[in-house]
Amino acid sequence: MTTGVVEGIPPDPILERREMVQRVARKTLDRRIVVSGAMIGLCGVALVLAVIPLFAILYSLVQKGIHWWSIDFFTKVPQFPSLIDPNDVGGISNAIVGSLVIDGIAALFAIPIGIVAGLFLAESESKLAGLLRTTAEIMTGLPSILLGIFAYQMIVIGFDQWGIKLPGIGFSGIAGSFAIGVLMIPVIMKASETALRGVPSTIREAGLALGARRGVVARKVVIPTALPGLITAVLLALSRAVGETAPILWVIGASTMVELNPKKEMASMPLQIFQSATSPYVALREEAWGIALFLVFVVLVINLGSRLFAAWLQRERR
Repeated sequence: MTTGVVEGIPPDPILERREMVQRVARKTLDRRIVVSGAMIGLCGVALVLAVIPLFAILYSLVQKGIHWWSIDFFTKVPQFPSLIDPNDVGGISNAIVGSLVIDGIAALFAIPIGIVAGLFLAESESKLAGLLRTTAEIMTGLPSILLGIFAYQMIVIGFDQWGIKLPGIGFSGIAGSFAIGVLMIPVIMKASETALRGVPSTIREAGLALGARRGVVARKVVIPTALPGLITAVLLALSRAVGETAPILWVIGASTMVELNPKKEMASMPLQIFQSATSPYVALREEAWGIALFLVFVVLVINLGSRLFAAWLQRERR
């Protein structure tokens, strides 16, 4: 009687389906191994094709630029070669100081605006947030020279041509900081939104369950938890801003002296590279390799430093 009941039980469809899948998988195993190996090989070829130009650029920079590095290179102001000393090109101290001032002022107003806007995007699903998110994505993809033209129109020339009594301040470090800051804001916004959305929802819910307002939870719980990602976002935006040339070509003018006043014309490392590379003097054109190598070194340090610092913060929180 028991045997009849067992024999009368219909087959389990789940077990039948699993058996069919395993049977098909065994038949196609060899083909899938070959295809997987081919795809891994193609990925390796693509990696090599991407790495070769990168190492070629770095090799050229080091080969042609490292011999320019010296104490005078980092401490003197630019000079023009003469018949007596055709290699007397001075240094880039004015460009280093100018870049620090311009990028520092840009960071002072771009970082808080970008993080607050990123927090708004992470915490809100309103139409305004969607519009702001789309605007940030568009601005991130815009050619940077357009931001230079915008800063030139708004800061350098001013509004006099439109009948508004807000004259421009002329070529200056402030205009360069404005252009760089506008460039940094959407980058910080998008990266901050990603970092803040990465905070587990259970942490937010725990804060709300304790009776805290949503703003308090965001300020005292969400932001500290996402701090490593926020720092990475800021440093990555700053590393991009340090190397931008097109925006500041329009607005900062030029100066061969060390200038700390942002209301005056200033120098910067990207502008110094452009001016040296287009100079009629051979020595100055060769010096551009040394400046470019130093700029790449600064960007590399910022990028690696941001990742190491973020990893250290995450270890400390554990």
